[in-house]
Amino acid sequence: MITKKYDNKDSWLADRVGRITGTKLKDLIVKRGTGKKIGFYQLIADRLATEPDGENAMDRGVRLEEAGMTEFIKETKKEVDTSLLMWVREDNQSIAYSPDGVIGETEAVEVKCLSSARHIEALVTMKVPKDYEDQVLQAFIVNDKLERLYLVFYDDRLLTKQCFYLTVERDQEKVDEYLEQERAILAEVDEWVSKLGDF
Repeated sequence: MITKKYDNKDSWLADRVGRITGTKLKDLIVKRGTGKKIGFYQLIADRLATEPDGENAMDRGVRLEEAGMTEFIKETKKEVDTSLLMWVREDNQSIAYSPDGVIGETEAVEVKCLSSARHIEALVTMKVPKDYEDQVLQAFIVNDKLERLYLVFYDDRLLTKQCFYLTVERDQEKVDEYLEQERAILAEVDEWVSKLGDF
C-alpha cells in the first residue's frame, strides 16, 4: 500500500479524479444483472473530459443545443428546421411534444447535452438513456407521420467524440400502448378537474 499525504484539500480532490475510492464504489459494483453503473462511465469521463465548471446542467443544455444541432447538420448534410414549435395531437390537444428540429414530415431531431459520464454511457452502449426513453417515444405518440428520430449527444468538454447521434425508429406497438395510457390518464385528470371544480 502507498500512503500519500497532501498539503491541501484541492490537491487531494484533484488526485481522486479517475480513481475508485470508497465513496465511488457504490456507483461501480453491479450486484444484479450485467449492466454497468454510472460510476464506470464517470471513470472514463474523468480521463477523457475537462472538469465541469459548475454551470447549471439545464442552462448548459440550452446553451449548447445549437452547437449540437450544428454538428449534426454538418455530419449528416440534412436540412433541419429548428423553428421553435410544438406538435399537438389533433384528437387530444393535451398530448404534445416539442422537437428541437424537424426534417420534412417524417424525421425529427432531439439534442441532449448531458454530463460527460452520461454522454459516454450513451456512446458506449449505443442506447437511448433510460431517463429519455419516454421523451423520445412521445415524439412518435404525438406525430403519426414520424418515422425516425435522431437523438444527438453533444459534450464540448470531451477531448474525443464530442458529438454523435442515435437513430430511433418508430415502434408502433409501443406507441399504441403508451397513447392508450396517456388517454386514460387524461380522462381521469378531466374527471378530477370536473369534480374538484364543483366545490
